[in-house]
Amino acid sequence: MENQPKLSSSKEVIAYLSQQFPSCFIAEGEAKPLKIGIFQDLVERIPAEMNLSKTQLRSALRVYTSSWRYLYGIKAGATRVDLDGNACGTLEEQHVEHARQQLEEAKARVAAHRAKQRSEAKADDAGKAERRPRKPSARKPAAQNASATENKPRKPKSDSRQSSPAEGKPVTDISVLKVGQPIRVKAGLSAVDATVLEISKEGVRVQLASGLAMIVRPEHLQF
Repeated sequence: MENQPKLSSSKEVIAYLSQQFPSCFIAEGEAKPLKIGIFQDLVERIPAEMNLSKTQLRSALRVYTSSWRYLYGIKAGATRVDLDGNACGTLEEQHVEHARQQLEEAKARVAAHRAKQRSEAKADDAGKAERRPRKPSARKPAAQNASATENKPRKPKSDSRQSSPAEGKPVTDISVLKVGQPIRVKAGLSAVDATVLEISKEGVRVQLASGLAMIVRPEHLQF
């Protein structure tokens, strides 16, 4: 039998596991808690012709179990499952608490990164305003200026509140992105917050705040 093409990214490995063991690995939505020691079960069950190394498998499991949608599933009363979806005991309190802390820390990092981006954007705008040259104003004699003011028809004041909000900076090079980095995904005329899960040649896999994961092309991403 000819060797299968080698899986080159954690995203591809997770997609393969979701197809091979659909009762255990969930491709979208809230994930199920995995059985302790499931790595060894995978090593024994995955065919050798898949050319899947243990390093790749560990990396994919790390990405899967650190995702927000998996951490949301680690909650009191939830049941761990094996590769066939069979129950393997309920979660211990310490595991639930650890997952809760990981989720809070991840959200805090995203919030801090966004606050830093907003602060840097304001500082950049202020610097551009200071560097912008001012046009010299030609002064007219007081009498002439007053006369011109009286005779000049008044224009209605424009409403400055109608200015449109500034858009985020487009992503032009996905090589600068990192896993876990907060990002914004353009959806129509607006943009929604998301987190980078993986960068590959097919695009950037992101996870929305709702837990939904998707692959997005670079032109639909903003900082």
